Amino acid sequence: MRRLSNASLAATLVFFVGMVFLPSQAAAGGDEPNIEWQVVPEAEVTQFEYAVGDLKGKPALTFTVAVKNVADRALRYRLNIFLMDMDKAAGHLIPRKGDPPVVQPGETQTVKVPFIGTETESKDMLVVVKTLSP
Repeated sequence: MRRLSNASLAATLVFFVGMVFLPSQAAAGGDEPNIEWQVVPEAEVTQFEYAVGDLKGKPALTFTVAVKNVADRALRYRLNIFLMDMDKAAGHLIPRKGDPPVVQPGETQTVKVPFIGTETESKDMLVVVKTLSP
C-alpha cells in the first residue's frame, strides 16, 4: 500500500473541503444573480426590483418592473420573467388594460409580477420584453 506524504494529504483535503463547502457558502452569501436581458429596442427597463414576502397570506417572490416606451409611437409590451434555476415563469402585459392599452412615447409603466409559493430568490433569471400590436 502506498502512503501519501503530509503535504499531498493536506492538499487533497483542502481541495475536497473547497469543493464541498465553498459552492454552498457562495450561494448563500448574497452573490449577484445571473440575469439575461432580452429587451426590444423600443423599450427600456428603468426599474427591476424583487423581494420575498407575503401575498394574500402565502409566501411570494414579487418583482417590480418598470418599462419605458423609447419609441416614437404608442406600444403595448409583454414582460416575461423566467426563474431558470427554479423552472418557473410568469408574465404580464404592460399596460394591463386601457382604451387602447398602450404606453405613450416617453412614458413609463410599472407592474408587479408575483411568484406565489416561492420562498427564495432566484440566482439565474431570464427577462424578456417584447412589443405587441396595440
